[in-house]
Amino acid sequence: MSTQTHSERRAEALRASPPMFESRILDKLSRVHPAVVPAIFVPAIVVFSVLALERLSVLEWIGCAIAGYLFWTISEYTIHRFVFHFEPEKGIGARLHWIIHGVHHDHPNDPLRLVMPPSVSVPLSALFFLLFWLVLPLGAAFGVASGFFAGYLAYDMTHYYVHHRMPKSALGRKLRELHMRHHFQDHTKGYGISAPWWDVVFHTYSKRRKRAAH
Repeated sequence: MSTQTHSERRAEALRASPPMFESRILDKLSRVHPAVVPAIFVPAIVVFSVLALERLSVLEWIGCAIAGYLFWTISEYTIHRFVFHFEPEKGIGARLHWIIHGVHHDHPNDPLRLVMPPSVSVPLSALFFLLFWLVLPLGAAFGVASGFFAGYLAYDMTHYYVHHRMPKSALGRKLRELHMRHHFQDHTKGYGISAPWWDVVFHTYSKRRKRAAH
């Protein structure tokens, strides 16, 4: 007879996500330790910053990096709202939704499925850099990329942090509260994880539910 409490069983269910693929290799690739993200993107940010500073002044690089960061924040909101939460009811679309984001909502505390696998993040990063290069001079593209990837790194680390740590700062507590409302109160609100101000702009800010009067 199980001695687990209801809370313990629920916590275990929220953490233990099932295999995504029949192939053990593919399933293993879908699970990523959060340390992998800074291991890849911190060096990339440094390289892009150095390449930008070889072509731009410090002030120009700072301006491009800020622009890149701001572009990341609106990308974070847009991707989360319109890609991750595009939910076909059946068929391959429903399967893709579950792989991309549904599994995270079903098992939000699985520590190995909180950050994007490099098999997805690296090709997407390359595509974004090509986009910057198509519309900007090379130096500016490097500068924008440095800020954009810094924003992505902040997002992924914030996402892991609010799920697996109890923040002590007012900002950290607020970010965790907003994201937990997205998971457990209303998944149609609160799409900005590291940058919740876009929810205010687009009227998807997650407000605390009022307690029913007794």
